[in-house]
Amino acid sequence: MHFWKKGNLISKRSGCHNIINLYVENFTNTTIDTTTLPRFEEVQFTKLHPAYWHVLLLNLAIFFVIASVALSLALFFNDHWREYMFEIGTAFIVFFGLLTIFTRLSFVKKGYAFRTHDVLFQSGVISTTTVIVPYNRVQHVALHEGLIPRYFDLAEIHIFTAGGSGSDLEIPGIPKEEAENIKQLLMGKIKKEL
Repeated sequence: MHFWKKGNLISKRSGCHNIINLYVENFTNTTIDTTTLPRFEEVQFTKLHPAYWHVLLLNLAIFFVIASVALSLALFFNDHWREYMFEIGTAFIVFFGLLTIFTRLSFVKKGYAFRTHDVLFQSGVISTTTVIVPYNRVQHVALHEGLIPRYFDLAEIHIFTAGGSGSDLEIPGIPKEEAENIKQLLMGKIKKEL
């Protein structure tokens, strides 16, 4: 049971009174001037490698072919849908056109930066999201090469932090050699923290 008395926390347990008084007497909680804090917006982000756009286009093309086959089969086996074949085909093409435009906008807006104490990743189409991961939270780093990105000599860095169930940050579209250097940098930072 605890009581407040003249600004000090008093405990009925013996021996705690002096420790708590010392803590309360030395406690300060000053205001921070937020205008003097460093701004992440001023960071120069490195854009994803231009070849990664080809990876995204190939992924879209594969998805388009699979979706086209599925839609064709659905139209072939469903007589009712055949009546609306022109409308369905037009909607399908418009959908993939918009998907390609949004994919391009997403590609252009993505970027990453490595600073002295943290890594930043920026993404978004309609709104911009910036993820900041301090090095002291990084637990594990993995380098992933997919089938299509490997053809373009690209890799993806997966950064796992404390308390996360999966990778907390994935940075795609990095040249493989640079990705290996980044992985070594992050592993070095992890070892320093231990």
